[in-house]
Amino acid sequence: MAAAQPHPPAWLTFDTGSPVHPDGVILAGAAARTRAGLFDALATALTLPDYFGRNWDALADVLADRLDAGPLTLVISDAGELLAEEPPGQLATLLAVLDTAAGGRSLRVLLRDHPDRLPALRHRVAAALGTRAAAPTSDRGA
Repeated sequence: MAAAQPHPPAWLTFDTGSPVHPDGVILAGAAARTRAGLFDALATALTLPDYFGRNWDALADVLADRLDAGPLTLVISDAGELLAEEPPGQLATLLAVLDTAAGGRSLRVLLRDHPDRLPALRHRVAAALGTRAAAPTSDRGA
């Protein structure tokens, strides 16, 4: 019998809707196929400060600061492209950073993609959630 796949956390949802969200910040998954691309896209979309160090620890810090200022809905369009050129552990690390940032704060992340690609995206995320505990939480040694 196969092990049950982890359920996504409450702050994370999947959908096939329009990339437009009234209070959401849009991030194009195609611009975030690599870790460097993700950090650049987040810096632009969230208007992160110039001192953002473009690593996982720095992302955790600026997200905490951003969420202290108010709720955030991050809409990732073509989400199947998110970190697609990176090893699976990088998606696991991103999810861990977002999970930590969401703790006690108002963060919502919508992963949007075409209906035909949504099952593969759900599978990638479930696999990443299943390996999160083993994923690095910083760039040291990564």
